[in-house]
Amino acid sequence: MRFHWFLPTNGDSRQLVGGGHGLTREHGHQGGFREPDIEYLAQIARSAEQLGFEAVLTPTGTWCEDAWLVTAALTRETERLKFLVAFRPGFVSPTLAAQMAATYQRLSRGRLLLNVVTGGEPAEQRRFGDHLSHDDRYARTAEFLQIVRGAWSGTPYDFKGEHYHVDGATVSIPPDLLPQIYFGGSSTAAGPVAARHVDVYLTWGEPPEQVAAKVAWMRELAAEQGRELRFGIRLHVISRDTEAAAWAEAERLLEALDPADIARARQVLGRSESVGQQRMLNLHADFDGGGARSLEIHPGLWAGVGLVRGGAGTALVGSHARVAELVEEYAAIGIEEFILSGYPHLEEAYWFGEGVLPRFAG
Repeated sequence: MRFHWFLPTNGDSRQLVGGGHGLTREHGHQGGFREPDIEYLAQIARSAEQLGFEAVLTPTGTWCEDAWLVTAALTRETERLKFLVAFRPGFVSPTLAAQMAATYQRLSRGRLLLNVVTGGEPAEQRRFGDHLSHDDRYARTAEFLQIVRGAWSGTPYDFKGEHYHVDGATVSIPPDLLPQIYFGGSSTAAGPVAARHVDVYLTWGEPPEQVAAKVAWMRELAAEQGRELRFGIRLHVISRDTEAAAWAEAERLLEALDPADIARARQVLGRSESVGQQRMLNLHADFDGGGARSLEIHPGLWAGVGLVRGGAGTALVGSHARVAELVEEYAAIGIEEFILSGYPHLEEAYWFGEGVLPRFAG
């Protein structure tokens, strides 16, 4: 198994931070907002490396700092840590993206991973000049990734499709180690793209039985292409010395949320075209203001984060031993990579890194 952490380039707090298409920094920071300056992000990156995480994921979008620029700077603050850089195909030329990735991989000495985010928020896409429909965006992603891999091949690559037409796409020096491509999508348009073009299929933290169904679905699609995929999951985590302490922390985070902020986030997120986002919303659709345990949708799996945060909205909650058991439960259904986070990201990295990671050492 591989464990990764998260860089909060939209800011951090002792409370839940929505960011992205959930709540922004104007809402709900009674615990103090931590700006995503380079010193704080470097502190998290160095800590993640020291604790034994393999990589850190960076988000993409209007409400966070640019992932390419931030992580390029952080390669000089770390030695081994890899950077899972989120980017949106369609916002730059695929040949330029191939060149950027090749340069990054060379300068970082092989520490680049790519997280392809097709995008499911219409307003966010239009902000960048993208007016394609949901399914057309995935069709464009497929062409984009085909060109990127062609440009890395070492031979000039020609392609003419519905969305791109390139002649002789190439890079000056192909990367010695091709960056692994990570990708998530729950729609019928997303599945075939992953099956043909990516290395790691990602899912948000749904209950194990739902994740198992996704893994089976994607394995079947990949087999039709003569390929095999690895599988990863994106989760938050609240790991403590005891069950009681972990759930007390979940209760604290929940009590700090303003009901008006929850209603506002639910309204914003409800407009998403992302099938995965709608699946996240469904996990807490029946929440009526009860305590933290009322949002426990599977033993140890808590949907409280998704009340105000878009994207990954669930957390593993429990003692270090219980959290390790939950990790093993997901591993048993095929999950090999765990991309984790918690509030605040610096302190939670230590709770998990010291309490859970050693149980999987070696």
